[in-house]
Amino acid sequence: MRDLSRDPAHATRRDLLETMLKGLLHMRRTISWLCMAVLVLSTCGCGTPTEAILPEEPERLTLRLQSPAFVDGGSIPKVYTCDGRDGSPPLSWAGVPEAARSLALICEDPDAPMGTFTHWVLFDLPPDVTELKEGLPPEATVKVKPGGKAARQGKNDFGKLGYGGPCPPRGTHRYAFRLYALDTRLDWEWDATRGQVLGAMKGHVLAEGRLLGKYSR
Repeated sequence: MRDLSRDPAHATRRDLLETMLKGLLHMRRTISWLCMAVLVLSTCGCGTPTEAILPEEPERLTLRLQSPAFVDGGSIPKVYTCDGRDGSPPLSWAGVPEAARSLALICEDPDAPMGTFTHWVLFDLPPDVTELKEGLPPEATVKVKPGGKAARQGKNDFGKLGYGGPCPPRGTHRYAFRLYALDTRLDWEWDATRGQVLGAMKGHVLAEGRLLGKYSR
C-alpha cells in the first residue's frame, strides 16, 4: 500500500487545504466582528454628531453651565482624563426653567477619528439639582443630592456605564458638555446610549447650555 504521508504532492495538497481552512475561519470571525460593529453603530449613535440628532437652537441657549475645574474653552485637568483618575469633573449650572421636569447631560468628543465619541450620558436629573460633585461612580443610578435624589447614567462609547474621560489618540481634542432642561422624564433603561437619549429628548427641550473643554496628548 502506498504511504501517502511521504508523498510530496499529498503533503502540498494537505497544507493548501489547512491554509484555506484557516483563511475561512479568519474570514468568518472578521465578518462576525463587522456585523457586531454595524449593530453597535446603528443602535448607539456612535459617530453621529449631536446636531444631526437634536439640532441646537440659539434661542434655547439659556442655561449657564460651568466648572470650577476649567473655564469654557480651556484645558481639562489631567485628573479627569484617562491619563489621571478618569473621574467626572465638578459641574454647576443656573437658569433652569420652572417648567422643567428633568435635566440631561451629555459629554462628547466631536474630534474623534471615527466621528463623535460619547464620554458620558446622564439623564433624569431632578430639575432642582444645580451641581454635580466630581467623581460620580460608574453606576446605573447615582445619588446627585443629599436626601436620596438620584439620576440615571447611560452607556458611553467605551462600552461602560457613566463617565469615561478624555483619551485622544494624539493631538488636541474638544470635549463638549451639553446640559438640557426637559419638560418630561425620559425613564430609559440604565444602558441607554447617547443616540437613544437624544432621540427621546426631541420635542421636549426647554433650554440648553454648553461647556467646552480641551485635552491634548
